[in-house]
Amino acid sequence: MPLVKELAEMQELACVGKTSADLHAALPEGKVHDRGGWVQSKPIVVNGEETPLAIKGVYDLMMEFPDGTYGIVDCKFQARQSDKSKFYAPQLEAYAFALENPAKGEPKKISSLGLLVWSPVKIRGNSAGNFGMELSCEWYPIERDPDALQQRLTDFITMITGELPESKQNCDQCNYLSARREVIGAR
Repeated sequence: MPLVKELAEMQELACVGKTSADLHAALPEGKVHDRGGWVQSKPIVVNGEETPLAIKGVYDLMMEFPDGTYGIVDCKFQARQSDKSKFYAPQLEAYAFALENPAKGEPKKISSLGLLVWSPVKIRGNSAGNFGMELSCEWYPIERDPDALQQRLTDFITMITGELPESKQNCDQCNYLSARREVIGAR
């Protein structure tokens, strides 16, 4: 059985109630405010029109900073340290969008995003006692880019809600999509 869920939960729980300094020296000054919070945004606006679509997800940790802003921390276990912040940037920016534009409740100003990455260094202990694992910890900040998220959402929503191109007779995928749209009554 994979351990991903259990390791992620252990990492998040180890952070609850901690200050930034407890987690990593490079984190902005603050404290863990919340863990595993669901977020849902207001409907996404594309080209000035409200769509029926929204962002929904669960962040790992929310930090609270002295200036009244918040940060989103995504916890990761990796076999070895590497900066995957570019890969996870859209996901964390989406959480920030949902928190700043919530379907319910008061908006939160998000000033910081990043990955808190733990990687195994070595095993300690012996069979007569308990074993433990020494971990390294790195902080990979992610620069906010709400415009890039809005463009990605606009492109995606425009594509999935737009007209289908004419299908070719010898294209199985095209024919499947055309038949499926006829069955459900879509254009």
